[in-house]
Amino acid sequence: MKRILIMLLAGVLLVTTYFACAHTVALPTYPDSPQNRDGMFRNDTPRQEFGAWKKLSLWWTFFFGKNGDTTPSQDIPVVELTRQQLLDAPDNSLYRLGHSTILLKLGGRFWLTDPVFCLRASPVQWAGPRRFHAPPIAVADLPPIEGVLLSHNHYDHLDREAIAALADKTGTFLAPLGVGEQLIAWGVDPAKVRQLDWWQSTQVADIVFVATPAQHFSGRGMGDTDKTLWTSWAILADGMRVFFSADSGYFQGFAAIGERFGPFDITLLESGAYNVQWPLVHMQPEETLQAHRDLRGRWLVPIHNGTFDLAFHPWQEPLERMSTLAGEHGVLLSTPRMGERIDMAAPHAGGPWWREAR
Repeated sequence: MKRILIMLLAGVLLVTTYFACAHTVALPTYPDSPQNRDGMFRNDTPRQEFGAWKKLSLWWTFFFGKNGDTTPSQDIPVVELTRQQLLDAPDNSLYRLGHSTILLKLGGRFWLTDPVFCLRASPVQWAGPRRFHAPPIAVADLPPIEGVLLSHNHYDHLDREAIAALADKTGTFLAPLGVGEQLIAWGVDPAKVRQLDWWQSTQVADIVFVATPAQHFSGRGMGDTDKTLWTSWAILADGMRVFFSADSGYFQGFAAIGERFGPFDITLLESGAYNVQWPLVHMQPEETLQAHRDLRGRWLVPIHNGTFDLAFHPWQEPLERMSTLAGEHGVLLSTPRMGERIDMAAPHAGGPWWREAR
């Protein structure tokens, strides 16, 4: 009976994904990229591949086998923001808007990472991981954005509706190879899109952005796995250096990035949606701490948690484990509430807000 149910579930998911992603963008093969081989992007260390039955078992567990603690039982505390508050905020301000969506004010301008404002991180909005909290500010209420930084095309990092809302109010979209083609297909002015390979850099206003390596994968539907690149970002402003990991397993690339561009004042590092069954695409908290050290970071802000249920661990576990580890190892950790301002020049530790919403 269990196998029959798994097969039925898989069929529903496949049909849903097919129709949601039927209009896949035709992408170049990027033969000049060292990361692209035989039309697909690769990690330096190949990730593990699951067989069909293993994938179906994981899907079954994801939808039907979780404990109730993977989502909060109470509302998450959120600091609501207004456009005027943001315009009046001093330079070097940072706001966590959810998951991996970070709003930075640097050089008097606003920069946004992986903007996801949708209800669900899914091909459809009637099914899939649902937000734990509303965004601190609606995408329509954001001030003009100088640049949007995109890391890869997974649904919890690339939100089509948010891109459409940002298209006219954003000066530049920075994306890894292939992701820019998706933006253009969605109606973004090609003149606003810059696509980068690993280690390539570009300057917008007075800030240099470097597309740095990551250990992950890509895909939005059937047939486009690893057809676009994934990346992290080094943000090099006058007197301020910020690292945005997006999604990555732990790898030696963090040390290489730290050697080239560190030390970083702030590291925005993923800690969430991890599992021992997929070690090469997401980091355990101990690995996040090590990545911060490799990057020669000063303050660590854990991201990729607190918004979507994307794994099997308790929803607050990443923040709790990071808090414990940082205390044990003397690492400066900041855990702001969603929407709470951080002064990047003099961060504060925040507090254990996740304990309020168990």
